[in-house]
Amino acid sequence: MFKDNWIQALAELEQKGEPCVLVTVVEHKGSTPRDSGTKMLVTEQGCYATIGGGHLEYKALELARDMLARGERQMKVERFNLGASLGQCCGGMATIMLEPVVQARHHLVLFGAGHVAKALVSILATLPFCITWIDERESEFPAELPAGVTRVVSEHPVDEVDDQPAGSFYLVMTHNHQLDLELCARILKRNDARYFGVIGSRTKRKRFDYRLRERGFDDGALARMICPIGLAEVAGKHPAEIAVSVAGQLIAAYQAPVTTAEAGSELSADAVVDQRI
Repeated sequence: MFKDNWIQALAELEQKGEPCVLVTVVEHKGSTPRDSGTKMLVTEQGCYATIGGGHLEYKALELARDMLARGERQMKVERFNLGASLGQCCGGMATIMLEPVVQARHHLVLFGAGHVAKALVSILATLPFCITWIDERESEFPAELPAGVTRVVSEHPVDEVDDQPAGSFYLVMTHNHQLDLELCARILKRNDARYFGVIGSRTKRKRFDYRLRERGFDDGALARMICPIGLAEVAGKHPAEIAVSVAGQLIAAYQAPVTTAEAGSELSADAVVDQRI
């Protein structure tokens, strides 16, 4: 008997945050490759299970990958006559439903596991983020992490920057200002962040600007660094208040249809919350 394996694959794709479309045969009449209720999962590069092969499956793959490329979120229903026009000789009719079931997640790298970071992770785990959470101190991490959060205990957090995918979101909020500075330099050197924020006061911002200029970073590079972070409208100092403020800014960043440089400059101008650490 044919064994569908799409359920396990869906769980794995959900954990990884890899977008996919669930294709279901919702109706069949006459002779068709497979019956109603048959399902398969389609990703950008792969396919799990089958709805029977042939040109029907080829068209389903084509439609599903077009939905993924366009970032569509609404399901579609398509009907096919399985005759000569489709290159099949079954002679029946099949209706398929294409349903995006895992949306794309943005990769966020969070350095530091202090009070604000803990509050922030609880919020971001409910949003379309896949989070890599990095700190030198294993004891600072919660015993249980939300789904989509990967803990990294590293003696050299700065070296972790080079291993992150292009277009990542970065948040620097460690317990050590010198470590923050080294992380900033390494992230700016990559020059490919979708968002780059550093927790701290305006005084810290001025100090970091001065020291980073000494290392050769110009005004254009520094404009990509957001410090202080958070929405101007949220001025609270409680960790939960700062976390909500930063989460709002991150939402604005991934929703904004602008380039990385433009987003960094625009958000930097608006980020006036003074986090005194």
